[in-house]
Amino acid sequence: MTQGKPFSVDSVQWLPAERLGQLNMDSQIRSWLIAKGLLTLRMKAVCGERFSVHLVDQWTGLLSAAHKTALRCPDNAGLFRDVEMARGDQVWVFAQTVIPDSTLSAHPWLAELGDSSLSETLSDLSGVERSSYEYAWLPVAEAVTARALRDAEIKPAGLWARRWRVALRGTPLLMQELFLPSMGRV
Repeated sequence: MTQGKPFSVDSVQWLPAERLGQLNMDSQIRSWLIAKGLLTLRMKAVCGERFSVHLVDQWTGLLSAAHKTALRCPDNAGLFRDVEMARGDQVWVFAQTVIPDSTLSAHPWLAELGDSSLSETLSDLSGVERSSYEYAWLPVAEAVTARALRDAEIKPAGLWARRWRVALRGTPLLMQELFLPSMGRV
């Protein structure tokens, strides 16, 4: 799986960390993809006062079969939350959280985060379990990739992403981060 290889939307494969070393990617992006700890904290350290998190959009919608599988839940709908993390006016990361209706019912405050970082908020709570990261090259045909690149002047064929499942006091949500080509470049 490399950036130059053609993809159909149905062929996206999320891979475990052990397979990441076999994939061809920019070393700058790789270092951010595999980093341990909260991405927002690492970005704050690099960007300083120029770091920002911005809520792009939040809406309710239907969960795809892929969402249901990743979340391991039968819900048919949920809340989608898109945020951008940037250094100044340069977006480095587009993040999307998928919150099934059952999770939102148990934790309605998740719909009220605004420009707050969900990862940082969750790090302060008890009863939060995170799965291991999975990685994929998401082609521009993927809806989340198209959303991430909506304002890009130059659009690559796709973006590298990582995702993980969070259990918040037993209820699931899915977090995914797409790394734009400007990631880490100052």
